Amino acid sequence: MRHPVRPAFAGLLLAAALVLTGCGGSDSSGGDTASAGKADVNSAAQDAAGSAGVKESSGRGTDKAPTLTVNHIIRTASLTVQVKDVPKALDEARTTAENAGGYVGNESTSRDSRGHERTRVVLRVPTDRYDEVLSGLQGAGKLLDRTAKAQDVTDQVVDVESRIKSQRASVARVRELMERANKLSDVVTLEGELSTRESDLEALLAQQASLKDRTSLATITLSLTQTPVKKAAAKDDSPGFVDALSGGWHVFVTMLRWIALALGAALPFAALAALLAALWWKLVRRRRTPAQPGSET
Repeated sequence: MRHPVRPAFAGLLLAAALVLTGCGGSDSSGGDTASAGKADVNSAAQDAAGSAGVKESSGRGTDKAPTLTVNHIIRTASLTVQVKDVPKALDEARTTAENAGGYVGNESTSRDSRGHERTRVVLRVPTDRYDEVLSGLQGAGKLLDRTAKAQDVTDQVVDVESRIKSQRASVARVRELMERANKLSDVVTLEGELSTRESDLEALLAQQASLKDRTSLATITLSLTQTPVKKAAAKDDSPGFVDALSGGWHVFVTMLRWIALALGAALPFAALAALLAALWWKLVRRRRTPAQPGSET
């Protein structure tokens, strides 16, 4: 059954369009076209919004409101895996990403003070293969660290799409007014307005492209570190006969060195003590020797 409100609303829209056309014609002949253009743009935007509201309210009784079934999610992950062969593991990670329909982004390789190699690579893979690729990468070696994030940007995507539609309609309306402008001043004013609105539209389109790229491709940052090689040799680190002989010789040489140092330090005092002892012994001996008979007169 046809709704009775729609014919009446269609008549109102037609009347409004005729009034706007008449105002535009009178303004182009004797008024300021630039100001009329801005008024037409604003009134057209209001009419479009009102029309959308009436259509939505009239359709609520018969049609169901559209439901959003697709979620736009930005997925990112960071992995640190310890492997025996870093170049080999890096080649396998590249192959895994490319087989999943992705690609390899930034890549950097470095070595630490012990010569262990470390590689950091950024992989972009489709979101529907994200879990599969993530499981394959973390199973390439010993998993040291893992961080995964999911950001829902569905509202932001819908908002940007709506603003793009409105901005495109606004740009088309300004271009239509430029075709009807007769004065040079009006054309210059409308050109400036058109440039501003086209710039805003390009910014919205760039934002939309960025959201599409981040929601369609997940970002995985993979860090590969080399496994230390000297762990197995550390188990058999007990000293042998040569090590014991070398250690004993080192202790013997050290002991002789300390004895020589002690003798060198005590030698001056020992010489002085020996000299004093000799003088004391000579003095005592003279006192104990008795005088011979006949020596006195």
